[in-house]
Amino acid sequence: MVGISGDDTGQDTVIRTAEFQSNGGDGNEMQLNGHVKNLQKEEKGKSVMDVDSPVSDGKDEELKDNEDEMKDGSSDEKSSSSDSDKEGGDSEKTKNEQEIVLIQDTGFTVTITPPGSDSFELPVSSMELVQEIHQVLMDREDTCHRTCFSLQLDATTLDNFAELKSIESLKEGSVIKVIEEPYTVREARIHVRHIRDLLKSVDQTDAYGGIDCNSLSFLNTVTAGDIMEKKRTKPDSLDCTPPEYIMPNSKERPLLPLHPGLKELKGPQCLKVLTYSGWNPPPGNRRLHGELLYLYVLTLEDKKFHLTASTRGFYVNQSTEDEFNPRAAQQKYLSHSLIELLNQISPAFKRNFSMLLKKRAQKHPFERVPTPYQVYTWLSPHPEHMIDYIRAEDAFSTRLGYEEHIPGQTRDWNEEIQTTRELPRKTLPERLIRERAIFKVHSDFVAAATRGAVAVIDGNVMAINPGEDAKMQMFIWNNIFFSLGFDVRDHYKDFGGDAAAYSAPSNDLQGVKAYFGVDADGLYTLGTVLVDYRGYRITAQSIIPGILEREQEQSVVYGSIDFGKTVVTSDKYKELLQQTASQLKIRKHTVLNSKDEDVELLSSIECKGIVGNDQRHYVLDLLRTFPPDVNYLKEEIDELSKAMAEHGYPLPHRHKLACLRQELIEAFVESRYLVFVRNAACQFQQLQAKRQKDTEKEGDSTNIKAIEDKKETPTVNGHDCLKDEEDDDIVTEEAKKIVEALTGSDSETFEENSRDIVKKAAAAVGSLSDTEFSLTFNPDVYQPHVKHAKPDSEDMKREKQLVKDAAEFVVTQQIPSLINDCLDHTSSPVDGMTLTEAMHNRGINMRYLGKVAEMFAKYPSVSYVYKIAISELICRATKHLFKLYMQGVDMMNLSSAISHFLNCLIGSHSTPHAAVTAEELQSKNARRKNRKRNKGGNFLSIDNTEWVSENPRFLWKKIVEEVRDYFHNTIECDSIDSAVEKYGLQKVSLLRLFCNKAGIQLLLREYNLESKNKAVFFEDDIVNVYPIVKHVHPKASDAYHFFTSGQSKIQQGLLKEGFELISEALNLLNNVYGAMHPDIAACMRLLARLNYIMGDYGEALSYQQRAVLMSERVLGVDHANTITEYAHLALYCFANSQVSSALRLIYRTRYLALLCHGEDHPEVALIDSNIGLILHAVEEYDLSLRFLENALMLNSKYHGTKSLKVAMSYHLVARTHSCRGDFRAALQSEKEAYSIYKLTLGDEHDRTKESSECLKHLTQQAVVFQKKMNEIYKGEKSISFPPLQIQTPSIASVLDTLNVINGIVFVQISPEDIERFRQEMVRRQQEGPTRKALTDESSIDETLSVIGEPNSNACSHGKSKDTLVNNSTKPGSVEMTSCTEHAVKLSNGDAVLVNGQLKGDDAVEVSNH
Repeated sequence: MVGISGDDTGQDTVIRTAEFQSNGGDGNEMQLNGHVKNLQKEEKGKSVMDVDSPVSDGKDEELKDNEDEMKDGSSDEKSSSSDSDKEGGDSEKTKNEQEIVLIQDTGFTVTITPPGSDSFELPVSSMELVQEIHQVLMDREDTCHRTCFSLQLDATTLDNFAELKSIESLKEGSVIKVIEEPYTVREARIHVRHIRDLLKSVDQTDAYGGIDCNSLSFLNTVTAGDIMEKKRTKPDSLDCTPPEYIMPNSKERPLLPLHPGLKELKGPQCLKVLTYSGWNPPPGNRRLHGELLYLYVLTLEDKKFHLTASTRGFYVNQSTEDEFNPRAAQQKYLSHSLIELLNQISPAFKRNFSMLLKKRAQKHPFERVPTPYQVYTWLSPHPEHMIDYIRAEDAFSTRLGYEEHIPGQTRDWNEEIQTTRELPRKTLPERLIRERAIFKVHSDFVAAATRGAVAVIDGNVMAINPGEDAKMQMFIWNNIFFSLGFDVRDHYKDFGGDAAAYSAPSNDLQGVKAYFGVDADGLYTLGTVLVDYRGYRITAQSIIPGILEREQEQSVVYGSIDFGKTVVTSDKYKELLQQTASQLKIRKHTVLNSKDEDVELLSSIECKGIVGNDQRHYVLDLLRTFPPDVNYLKEEIDELSKAMAEHGYPLPHRHKLACLRQELIEAFVESRYLVFVRNAACQFQQLQAKRQKDTEKEGDSTNIKAIEDKKETPTVNGHDCLKDEEDDDIVTEEAKKIVEALTGSDSETFEENSRDIVKKAAAAVGSLSDTEFSLTFNPDVYQPHVKHAKPDSEDMKREKQLVKDAAEFVVTQQIPSLINDCLDHTSSPVDGMTLTEAMHNRGINMRYLGKVAEMFAKYPSVSYVYKIAISELICRATKHLFKLYMQGVDMMNLSSAISHFLNCLIGSHSTPHAAVTAEELQSKNARRKNRKRNKGGNFLSIDNTEWVSENPRFLWKKIVEEVRDYFHNTIECDSIDSAVEKYGLQKVSLLRLFCNKAGIQLLLREYNLESKNKAVFFEDDIVNVYPIVKHVHPKASDAYHFFTSGQSKIQQGLLKEGFELISEALNLLNNVYGAMHPDIAACMRLLARLNYIMGDYGEALSYQQRAVLMSERVLGVDHANTITEYAHLALYCFANSQVSSALRLIYRTRYLALLCHGEDHPEVALIDSNIGLILHAVEEYDLSLRFLENALMLNSKYHGTKSLKVAMSYHLVARTHSCRGDFRAALQSEKEAYSIYKLTLGDEHDRTKESSECLKHLTQQAVVFQKKMNEIYKGEKSISFPPLQIQTPSIASVLDTLNVINGIVFVQISPEDIERFRQEMVRRQQEGPTRKALTDESSIDETLSVIGEPNSNACSHGKSKDTLVNNSTKPGSVEMTSCTEHAVKLSNGDAVLVNGQLKGDDAVEVSNH
């Protein structure tokens, strides 16, 4: 929070705006943040601003801690990881600058005395603002009804924006009084809004409606209460029966369990009506009596009251509906708080409001804090629409977001966005304040842009060019400019018309992301948001000052506005773009304008530079920032390589704007650099060898000597020696040192040789320079509208070849690498969204999806990914058709049109009928003919009646054609039903995928998707249509560095240091993002896993619970990550002996997985193994067996019948059979396990010996059992059974096995060490920034060990090095399935897994039963 001083100017105002939502939202967000604060303050013995303080401010003490941490860590960062070298350097450099900022942070306790209730103690931190105590008070149950108060210490009022440390007399034990202040109109309105927010604080309506960043969370419903509180009570009686629909082989996929317990989630009603009265505003003579506004209340007892809000508080007046009498009633009940007044006039209100507060207090703060961006849900129960005057006022007034609390009303978005970018960023606190401000302004802008885009399409905004055709109209609303994705004025005629116009904004957004990421000083991009809604694509942009007052030709000082006819450049822009060009790998190139003059550019020709009236240099139209994808430029391209021709490239495409992704460019350059480095190193060593033979002269340069000294390790002789992946990294590092020496040497004799070496190596990788490695791309190659200065030069040929090579890299390297990752289970997509994410991470565009599916089809062991790819193809093709289908549908018929489309798409009924007939539509339209089209800004002509005649056969034919034409893949089926059968798809998964892509919200009920004789969907099943929003995601850079340093520490086995760095990362993430963000969820999951590995199960449970809540809130209740989070939480619950909660959670995991992808998926094998083991622990052997046998079947299918995973599954099945007393079946299964171990590991391996022992034991048991049975059959008398040795499993042994199948290998640390570690953490937090790094790491190193055999080759899998830092826990990454892994190198050379399971089969080798 940045203080408001009397003479705020410029930047301060903007930061204030950026941060102001906290106190602007009528106290709503503020009080929630206060609740999160309360939570931290209660946490056991931690310092006030703790590891997970979500609302700590830019100035908080964590910054100081982190500064210090960064400096303390810098020395060992340098030695430990090449990533961190840079960081170490930075921290050294900034050490002196930052010294001034480090201020001792202390925590102390103050006493708060509210009026009319008991005093209480509150722990605070010296770095907090007074404002934060306000937040806490507005959230506490006993003080939440107050909004208009000040805090006084020794009769002096405290400044809201002062830090506590600046208040001299404030110390331990000080008493702060809460003083009621007189109201103003603004304060009274804030108070009324706050009361209304309290009354609906447990209601889910806003979460379903997608309003005010509310979203759903069901964790506490699933676990029947907060699992953290259950630890204190005795375990409840166990009901372990899984619901029928999640049993193996169940075909039922119900939707109602997705949103469990909706009835319990409703809060009690407290009032029937609370609104502003029609008598407002008070007339002048009443204002002079201090009357501010009038309210009307209808209580549950059906009594009507008219209330007056005055400067002193609220009281009952004598007005009625038809008579104005503002005098106080005989019993006026004057109260400073509206709640106190209502408590007196309505006993039912008093009773229900206290129940509501209790219910509100039971909700976890993470269930109530707003999310940074709106999350929508594709299913919703029937919406209950209650009377709510404030909601009505918000809908129709011009109140956009929080403007009424900001001077000047509407926000100047462009000024805010650019000013926050200009904030200083030298020190860590400055960077945090800057990133926090950028993120806050950005998320507010996204919300405003989304709201504006919806208003534009719904026809609620007047166009700035109303006379033009609807498709050409442009809009301005709330200082945001909106344009539609149509080809107006034939702008894109030569590029593919409307298809190009639709694709251009999304390419432009990729360009904005790239320039935003580079974050160059002096170069500005526009705030850009892309919204798809009701079939239309709207681009929302902030407005460059002055752009609307002049013609575009006058404004543009760089680039071209007419596709290359006139091209201009400017020295200032060339200087600015020089910084970005080197980072974005853009080549400086020369083009000709229409007068054949040379113009030098550092971007594509369409990129425009405009200097605004604010003298800032803006770049816009960044749609071709990256080079063209020649695989899809059939007309422009002469020919591609033989390998590409075999794949069928180049292919035709709808438009000519197809570009490569930034991720691909980076991967391609990195790959070529490695080849270059190795090539140079090989040549250099051959030269060295030759020299030594020829002569023993001493004239060698010192540089070579230095390298020779370093290089006593095996030499790099050509590519042959690089086959062993284990040595890859070492070899590359050595090679890089050689290349640095080659390019950096001063000696002349050395230069001649090295020049030759570098030249050869550069030629080998297609470098555009002979003297160094230089791969940069000319984005204007293969563009017929661009005239190049030297089109036939050698350079131009190289540039063209490089672009071809990069496009080839997608098909020959990146797609196969995606398939390999799926084959060895490092990546395991669970739905279309995670497949898309996996492709984008590797730089593969979605237009390659047809090729990806075709290549996956060749590998049966990844058939599940092929299925996901096919359903994604169908849904994407359908989305393209749905977009056209929706355009121009009359508002009156939207729900009929959508339900009809869904019937044609998903239903099995061959002739569904639309709710409206074509004749009815035509007659309605005829009546409208007389009216002027588009009158009053209604934005679309209402003449689309084609939708009525759509039918399933015709729609399916169009889908198949779309898949063929756009994705170049063939679906050989004649209907959705035959596709479902042929590819093994699920209709419910297709429905979920399509609704999420198209923004359709359906009624939550069971749909009979297989019904052949009637329609499935009806008009009333369409609850809402919501916008799909794409935008830039600002990053928390320092947090990201801490996170990656923490990961590298963990991989070296330094778990303590790793844990600390990740905790610091969490602190920084909270500083930048506030309480809620996907990156914070990822960070919490890793902290939970680290706590678990170090044996602190309780703390693991606490972190993981928050990770699940956050994942549900910010990603969605059925998102792929949420499924993973649930699985982890189930394991930690079991470890904490909460068996029934563990079962409920793992059942939920399986249900969500079935909904996403069905049973045929390797993830289900892991889930089933977990369920089977937990049921085994509670002696439900028959149920356990069904899940374990299913896991065995899936493991055999996806891991191969001889894999160690399958052996483990056989072993678990055998154990369960033996517990049931079925020794014959147990023997059979254990034999299978034994044969696999023997084959894979050999006779001498411990696993094989263990299995052999198990076989002996089972054989003995089987013989004893059979003898007794025979005696019974023979009728012999001694029928008493000797006790069979059936061991009931202990929780501990089941937990060991669970850890093994989940790929967690334990680090055994003694309890004393853990305790010492915890005390150290607490001490550091108390000491604040003055703390020093722990020196006592040896004690933990000595005790690190791995359960299982010390000589086990658990992690010596050849690949494990490459995947040490997997995408799975990088902040921001979405591909986090429980399969992804996190190997951790220990100091003794063994490995531990932190996240997910060991790659391939190795996990099984480290069990210890």
